[in-house]
Amino acid sequence: MAKYFDVHPDNPQPRAVRQIADSVREGALIAYPTDSCYALGCGLGSREGVERIRSIRHLDDRHHFTLVCQDFAQLGQFVRVDNDVFRAIKASTPGSYTFILPATREVPRMLQHPKKKTVGVRIPDHVVTQALLSELGEPLLSSTLLLPDEEEPMTQGWEIKDRLDHVVDAVVDSGDCGTEPTTVIDFSGGEAEIVRRGAGDTSRFE
Repeated sequence: MAKYFDVHPDNPQPRAVRQIADSVREGALIAYPTDSCYALGCGLGSREGVERIRSIRHLDDRHHFTLVCQDFAQLGQFVRVDNDVFRAIKASTPGSYTFILPATREVPRMLQHPKKKTVGVRIPDHVVTQALLSELGEPLLSSTLLLPDEEEPMTQGWEIKDRLDHVVDAVVDSGDCGTEPTTVIDFSGGEAEIVRRGAGDTSRFE
């Protein structure tokens, strides 16, 4: 049965944030809100968490997982970014974008695309997520909480708790968040390729 955390959207309670971060460190799989929609998240090195996300979402090994980072300095530890790409990403973060880039050695092999050796990264513009990332001190390994055969993610914490109570360890509820996933931009080939149009404006990448 999943723990339920009711977290204030503008002033997250430090005690609750610490408890959530501790549970992630202990191997928990959580459902949490972002600036685009709810996501599933676990610790960076949690192989079990990866397999549980794959199972819940019916994903294959070509799926790009996302490292949700606190800031640009943290993001830079996990992906290789040249100057032009740096400027483009810097101008768009924090925000509802996921960027696919070549992974550094800091990224566990199980998270990388098997052929391209790439990974998704993003910096969310969400108070609660940022508080959790600050407390955790490292990225959250994440994937959009979009269930198989459904067109839109769930938006309510209580609904997620009700439906996923048996497959996640904790649900973080800080009110309604959007139904539109991030915009995905692939920079792994050097030029911006729009992979998915979502909550982030694509005009600067066209």
